[in-house]
Amino acid sequence: MSTSADDKRKQRRIPVDLWIEVERGGELYYQRATNLSVGGAYFAQTIPLPLGTVVDLRFTLPGEEHQIGCKGEIVTAQGLGMGVHFLSIQESDRARIETLIEKQGG
Repeated sequence: MSTSADDKRKQRRIPVDLWIEVERGGELYYQRATNLSVGGAYFAQTIPLPLGTVVDLRFTLPGEEHQIGCKGEIVTAQGLGMGVHFLSIQESDRARIETLIEKQGG
């Protein structure tokens, strides 16, 4: 992966209260994201999955109806939380996340 940890930290983030559907190995979970950037999200109050785990993600941005679907990789795990990096996200969905961040002053 060419994106360094420093690059990830430089991405604009916004606080959110967003439920994201996470599917792994036929098991479905709903995780509460408290932080969102164009590159990923942070799930709070959850037992983290192992680093490197790839999951299927589905979510809808606040005020929208179109569902975003992509793969995600667990890249951080701290206490009762984990960070997920979006993989294979459509450019149009990435742009919608960027627009949301700009609207919220991220």
